[in-house]
Formats: sequence, structure tokens, C-alpha cells
Amino acid sequence: MKLLEGEVALITGASKGIGREIAKVFAQHGAHVAFTDLCEDEDALSLMQILEQEGVKHAFYVSDASSYEDSQRMAEQVYADFGAIDILVNNAGITRDNLLLRMNEEDFDKVINVNLKSVFNLIKSVQPVMLKQRKGSIINMSSVVGLQGNAGQVNYAASKAGILGITKSVAKELGSRNIRCNAIAPGFIDTAMTRQIKEELRNAWIQNIPLRRAGTVKDVAETAVYLASSLSSYVTGQVLSCDGGMHM
Repeated sequence: MKLLEGEVALITGASKGIGREIAKVFAQHGAHVAFTDLCEDEDALSLMQILEQEGVKHAFYVSDASSYEDSQRMAEQVYADFGAIDILVNNAGITRDNLLLRMNEEDFDKVINVNLKSVFNLIKSVQPVMLKQRKGSIINMSSVVGLQGNAGQVNYAASKAGILGITKSVAKELGSRNIRCNAIAPGFIDTAMTRQIKEELRNAWIQNIPLRRAGTVKDVAETAVYLASSLSSYVTGQVLSCDGGMHM
């Protein structure tokens, strides 16, 4: 059963990691996929090939989600190319980890702009389309760190906590127009970034997860399918933790 048949999804920062898997799983469920990243590299081109094999309409856009003007331009082009934007996944994000004592202003501002301001930029950019359609599902990628904080990640935690505030406010503003807005808070997910952590530290973290394993990018992608589809038609303003029980 294809849960997103014919829907048009826009996914930011999707060449790698969680965003890439969301694009793949959405396509498997029949969605047409527009995705973005900062440059057209091998990862973006290989994802295009994967989407081509799924037989859905797809396109890649070079875009900086932290730029308001660039986001507006890109969203307008996606609408011109696809004729709709039914689903928005705000996935673009970076880390610049350091203890507050050593964190500089540039690293704080960069993370806030890419992780948090981008959510404002993209929602503003697709809002006119969704209002015209009188439907839409907005999915914002937060983090368990946004729920409970983490030493060495003041900037990242602030950005991911801010996303929760945006999510709940947008849900209240746009609910009457049948536009839903929810957030996903992934926990310890097995990605290229977390594989760089020393094995003993990884194992220690996993032992604190009730399900006793790291999450996979597919775990997060399938959570996104639920929030994008009609299965969650009466769900808005919610934060869905995908963390194996890490945060309760």
C-alpha cells in the first residue's frame, strides 16, 4: 500500500543521512520528490538515480535553507515544476559542537541560522501554496537534544528546542486551513556522524536506551511517512520522539 501516492514532497538537506532516507521512502510510497542541498555532488546525483528507479517525478535544487531569499526562490521553482507542494520536511541541519566556555559567536549563529531560521524560511515560502491548496503537512526535524539538552551542544539544543516552539505555533495558526505541522525528535541514530564516535562511548549510550540499539535512518523516515500521510490526519502540533525510549 502506497501511503503518499501522487503527493509532492519538498525535503531540505536531503543528499545524505536522514533526509536522503526520507526521500527514498517517500518515493517508495508514491510521492513525487523535490529535494535540496548546498551543492550538486555525488550524493545528490546518486539519490536522483534512486528516485528515477522508483518511477516518481523528482528534481534536485541547489539551495541554502538558511537564506530567506534563496528559500523563496527555490520554493517558487518547485511549485512551478510540480504544480503543488503537499509535504514539507525541514531536515537541513548542522552541528558545531563545543563546550559553552569554548564556543564562539560564529558557531552559535551558524547553527541557529541553518537549523532554526531555515524552518521559518521554508514554512514562509510554502505557506502561500498550502493555503491555496487548503491542505498540507509540515514536518520539522528536531532532536532529543531539543527536549533534554546536552553538554557541548548549547547551540544545537537551542536550535532544536526552538523548532518545537515554531511547530506548535504554526499548528495553531494554520490548522483551520487543514495544514498540519508536527516535529520528529530523533534520538541516537546510526549515521556517518555517530559512527565517528568511539565504540565504547557508543555502546555506553546504547545501554541507556530501553530498546538497546541505535535507531536507523529508516526508523526516522517511516515516522515521517506516518506524519506526512492521511494516517495522521488528526495529528498536529505534536512532537513525536523516535528514540527507542531514550526520552520519557
